[in-house]
Amino acid sequence: MTYASASQVVRQILEGPITRPALLRWRRQQFFSEAGFGSYFGLFESFAQAREQLPASPEFDHAALAAEYVDVRTKKVFAYDYPVMWWLERAFGDGSTRVLDIGGSVGVHFHAYRRYFQMPAGLSWHVVEVPAIASIGREVAAHAEAVGLSFSEDLAQALGGGEDIWIAAGSLHYFEDARPGDLLRHCAVRPRHVLLNKLPLHDGEDYITAQNIGAGCFAPMHVYNRRRFIEEIEARGYVLRDQWQVLERSLYLPGFPERSVPAFSGLYFSR
Repeated sequence: MTYASASQVVRQILEGPITRPALLRWRRQQFFSEAGFGSYFGLFESFAQAREQLPASPEFDHAALAAEYVDVRTKKVFAYDYPVMWWLERAFGDGSTRVLDIGGSVGVHFHAYRRYFQMPAGLSWHVVEVPAIASIGREVAAHAEAVGLSFSEDLAQALGGGEDIWIAAGSLHYFEDARPGDLLRHCAVRPRHVLLNKLPLHDGEDYITAQNIGAGCFAPMHVYNRRRFIEEIEARGYVLRDQWQVLERSLYLPGFPERSVPAFSGLYFSR
């Protein structure tokens, strides 16, 4: 028996009817502590219901959450970045020069990716973020003399910018109302390329849970049905060109093992 299969057997035992209540009490206590950073807990009908049961926090609108992105992720790429970089470089080669980076933190993709390939002349890279993170992003951009990189806090307004490429890497599921199909439906000029990464997709029904995101902050988030998510984008005139697993990201939901996500996903669509 492998380590993974042994762990699964142990988890199934713990999720049994006798031990499940004790497991949930322990997991809940851990989730709300520093040791619970990155973990998930709860099953909710809405973001509002989740927030009623979570400690009050600014969620992602907290400057302390930017430290790792400034110190690490602006300076290096990870395995899950390479498919995005591959398709992004080809989109640039096809003449695209305008990027909308939804939830792009302090501009991590702009800063990290340009170390690996040349950005096009006249590049416009616009990041939509919460105010605290956008403010830090502007400071980092000014220090790095990052020409073409800009920030704003209003997603609805940013959708009217007419960008050629949309990137959302590990961000969309934290927006209460930002399913890509709906965003594209309300967009006057639709992008030619849509790159989505680090998505919690599975074969079950959509649901809402919560994550301990660190620094005493907690955030509700969506988990999507894979087929429905993809079909909503395809219905807007897009073709799924590529998809990949993000093995560095997974989701275990205590008490609901059938809703867990063994690996997150990446998707690339083009018109």
